Amino acid sequence: MIPQSFIQDLLNRVDIVGVVERYVPLKRAGANFVACCPFHSEKTPSFTVSQPKQFYHCFGCGAHGTAVGFVMEYTGAGFIDAVKDLAQTVGMQVPEIKSERPRGKTEEGDDLYAVLLTAAQHYRQQLKNAPHAIAYLKHRGLSGEIARHFGIGYAPDGWQNLQAAFPDYHAKALVAAGLVIQGDEGKRYDRFRDRIMFPIVDQRGYIIGFGGRVLDQGEPKYLNSPETPLFEKGRELYGLYQGRRAIRDAGRVIVVEGYMDVVALAQSGIGYAVATLGTATTPAHVQKLLRQSEEIVFCFDGDDAGRRAAWRALENSLEQLVDGKQLLFLFLPQGEDPDTYVRKLGKDAFEKLLGAALPLSQFMLRELSSRVELNTHEGRARLLQDAKPLVTQIKARFLGRMIRQSLAQIAGITVQDLEREYGVKDSRPAPAAPPRSGSAPVRTPARKTIELLILRPELHQLANRNDLLDARGTPGIKPEEIALLEALLEVFAASTTTKIGEYFRDSDLEKLVREIEVAMLNRPEASFQEDELKEQFLHDWDNLKLAIGAGLRGMRRKVLQEKQNLSPEEQSEYKALLHPQRTGPVK
Repeated sequence: MIPQSFIQDLLNRVDIVGVVERYVPLKRAGANFVACCPFHSEKTPSFTVSQPKQFYHCFGCGAHGTAVGFVMEYTGAGFIDAVKDLAQTVGMQVPEIKSERPRGKTEEGDDLYAVLLTAAQHYRQQLKNAPHAIAYLKHRGLSGEIARHFGIGYAPDGWQNLQAAFPDYHAKALVAAGLVIQGDEGKRYDRFRDRIMFPIVDQRGYIIGFGGRVLDQGEPKYLNSPETPLFEKGRELYGLYQGRRAIRDAGRVIVVEGYMDVVALAQSGIGYAVATLGTATTPAHVQKLLRQSEEIVFCFDGDDAGRRAAWRALENSLEQLVDGKQLLFLFLPQGEDPDTYVRKLGKDAFEKLLGAALPLSQFMLRELSSRVELNTHEGRARLLQDAKPLVTQIKARFLGRMIRQSLAQIAGITVQDLEREYGVKDSRPAPAAPPRSGSAPVRTPARKTIELLILRPELHQLANRNDLLDARGTPGIKPEEIALLEALLEVFAASTTTKIGEYFRDSDLEKLVREIEVAMLNRPEASFQEDELKEQFLHDWDNLKLAIGAGLRGMRRKVLQEKQNLSPEEQSEYKALLHPQRTGPVK
């Protein structure tokens, strides 16, 4: 890993406003800068960059992070590459680093990422020496540029061709990476033979597996890497890493079934397509894509197999539906797939088809209705029975309500009757309570202390960490806030310039840090004088000690209450505990 000290030094030298403006034009808005979010489609700016606090946050999609996080999110770079990119802009030399992701190591210490990268380089080299494979790709309309963009290669025919790439063909890492199969008698052979090779890349740009396609006839048509420590089919999507920029620009992502479909669409100028990896669309796929785009279009062949696959995609999408985002279904003409269609008719014709895609709600209701006789009571009852396990999964409040209304109308009953039978509570929003004048979200003494520490790290000198010794497990005290407060006191004692958003990346406290940073974006304390901040910090620290003391007394009182026989001393103590102590400020 890159030393944390280097990362903090880097973040203290770069300006996040300058970093973001390399990619997104910003406008000043008070103390901050704003823009339309580059990570989701919007017309009104909700993307905020704080120069004093050196982080960005989108109030629309929740994107949040430091300059390092922005480069990673916007460019699709891995953590190390993002750090290297920023370091180059300020003339810093990144120290020698170890492997970033230890989960890619085998028990013997082999780096599976390095193994897969070596294999990918080998396959690309083999493609250059395979005229029939090159002819096949040209026949499919692919250019050399697109082949390089996706890292396409070729696995020659033969049983042990990878011996040319790996001196130790019997290394366990080759089996662990899914490149080699070991038979019952210990004999080994290459998994991929005489196939066009498509590297599968994760969201950080690491090769985690391969998909191999036969050149002519043969089964299986597509052969994927097996599940490995790096590769989980149900969570990964082919082409997502290469297509992130196009997906963001289009505000749309197309989900197709084959690697060649993704590559052919990209060749035609449609770079916002991805493919599942030999498995049905999963909830994890949908969740991942909804974070990337406002609209998902599932594109399937128009045959029975395509419609079955579409229905499975629908079933696995229902719990992930979000109000304001669209899932649509497109069925191509019989005998066509995205590859053949776009090569035959071109980009404009394919994108015109997208306009005819069916919204999920229409597709679901149409399919369910087609399975029953709607002109009979029995048929409509069957419709309601079939729809129940689907409709009740939908958590998107407004969309779910409208689908239930449409279903009730088709069945000839009221939506109230349908929701009662389905066990759906009234989804209409309850009347909002009138706002209290001048009210603000409740902030605990610990939270207030944390906020001031983040605002002015030098205040750590005023805190006595011994005051927190009994805070863990005390009623009324949030353990995660005490954990963060203790961590901040330790961090700032070492360096008051630490950017905590990056320091706590991937830790248990990351979510709480993000929540507090966002809440502080426009906190009025930022304009206080130093003396006022010190006074407020000491005041909040005293209130925190009082809260801890009150919690401890409550615990002791409960112990005495449950004790059957109290000594005279314990009786006196208990009476004293019944009367709240006020020894300091509360507000």
